[in-house]
Amino acid sequence: MVNIETSWHRELEPEFAKPYFSALASAVREEYRRGACYPPGRLIFNAFNLCPFDRVKVVIIGQDPYHEPGQAMGLSFSVPEGVMMPPSLLNIFKEIETDLGRPMPQSGDLSRWAEQGVLLLNATLTVRAHQANSHQKLGWDTFTDAAIKALSTHREHLVYMLWGGYARSKRYLIDQQRNLVLESVHPSPLSANRGGWFGQHQFSRCNAYLRAHGAAEIEW
Repeated sequence: MVNIETSWHRELEPEFAKPYFSALASAVREEYRRGACYPPGRLIFNAFNLCPFDRVKVVIIGQDPYHEPGQAMGLSFSVPEGVMMPPSLLNIFKEIETDLGRPMPQSGDLSRWAEQGVLLLNATLTVRAHQANSHQKLGWDTFTDAAIKALSTHREHLVYMLWGGYARSKRYLIDQQRNLVLESVHPSPLSANRGGWFGQHQFSRCNAYLRAHGAAEIEW
């Protein structure tokens, strides 16, 4: 039994019966047995557990978890309370401050976003310590692609935020006639400082779209 929220389990149940998922689960268990991996096992499906399928309003797609100790918590771009904010997250908050006038928070824990309906989904849900993208070929993409497809098929008027080339490569999974897709460069300093991240007003545009379709705005 996969430890995942009930509504997501209902939507993704066919995936759990497929051979790739059995192979994925075995590979992930072996990786965690052999050495340090992140996030902690109980948080692998945290993005789904904090943001039920029927409550999703916004989807932010990351690539894979942070790979240093204490950082990964199963939510893309988020770090636990008390952990130093990574540069990409700082740039996200800088843009929110400029866009919405909301002051820079003290914590990088984005659980409060997830609880409002922001699915903070990494395409790959686990990683080996100190080795970025080390679990990228285990099969997680097939599973998380299925989650995005399920949302696109059964939900509408969602906002998809695709930051950077990898996230933007997922646009084909989304029905862009029934949803809003906001694309930009990645908020990492390397990309953001070249232009195309700051001044895009994605967060106010997101809220305007939600408001126009009868949904509560996100308190970013």
